[in-house]
Amino acid sequence: MLVLDFINVGNGDSILVRELEGGALRFSMLVDCGHDNLIRDDHPAPTDPHSRRIYAGDFLKKEGVDHLDVLLATHYHRDHIGGLSRVLEAAAVGQFIASYIPPEENGPLDPDGDNGLPKAARNLLRCVDMYARALREHPDRVEEFIEYPGDRVERLQLTEDLSMDLIAGEPALYPRQKAIYDAAFRGERNAYDLMRWTKSMNISSLRQRLYYHGREIVLGGDAYGVVWDNDTLFPCDILKVPHHASLASINRKVLSRLAPRTAVVCVAAGRPDERPHPCIVSLLQEYVQDLRFTDAVDIPGLVEPAFHESVHIEID
Repeated sequence: MLVLDFINVGNGDSILVRELEGGALRFSMLVDCGHDNLIRDDHPAPTDPHSRRIYAGDFLKKEGVDHLDVLLATHYHRDHIGGLSRVLEAAAVGQFIASYIPPEENGPLDPDGDNGLPKAARNLLRCVDMYARALREHPDRVEEFIEYPGDRVERLQLTEDLSMDLIAGEPALYPRQKAIYDAAFRGERNAYDLMRWTKSMNISSLRQRLYYHGREIVLGGDAYGVVWDNDTLFPCDILKVPHHASLASINRKVLSRLAPRTAVVCVAAGRPDERPHPCIVSLLQEYVQDLRFTDAVDIPGLVEPAFHESVHIEID
């Protein structure tokens, strides 16, 4: 049995994938780690006492998962990597897969120091600094680091029955990402490069396609719909909607080709930035029989709130 939990981390993504055999855990993988805070300082707090948001690390503890065979980081925005420290406190990791691994000997990036950088560049450094600090402060929790170059679709045989395609965006993005982040760790502060890269973080997000007993699950990271337009897309059973169902997240062309039976939106209820966007929710409802949200999203006429710690799906 394959068990998927799209964890209600509030803002961001964290998806736990487990294969069970006879009730015993055979394999576990976590895709992203959620935000470092259940309530973002620029978003309103949940007003409903029934809210069931939970940190990814706490969810692992609650489920008794103290070892992850794979931990995969799709990209380094705070709502995907901010919970890494709590995850490493909860579980040791066999393989950590990412498109960028910080240098072994790295120090703080000091994003809020007197560096003369604009706000967006500071925010980028803050995210990468949070990522590197979590790894630095938990040096013995990861057995192996794998830096995926992003120049090809990589097929990984995770177990005898479970395989995964690792899918990147435009290949030229990843050497550029490495150059910019490595320069930051060397103490260089190029405002122009940092500002330009803030526009590329989501489109460089890694995507995954899982195969299990004839069923296919697509995890879209934060890759905007336009990133998918030139891909060869085949129908899937389950889709993790990209980028929290923002207006740019997906389009009719991509949805018609993926044709998922179930779609899950990882998003915090009550976000002030129209995520999920009502137009995208309406489009999803047109194509998808079973549409779910990690948090208790309430859009009158479209979505009734549902309270849970995760969107839980089992596949035989």
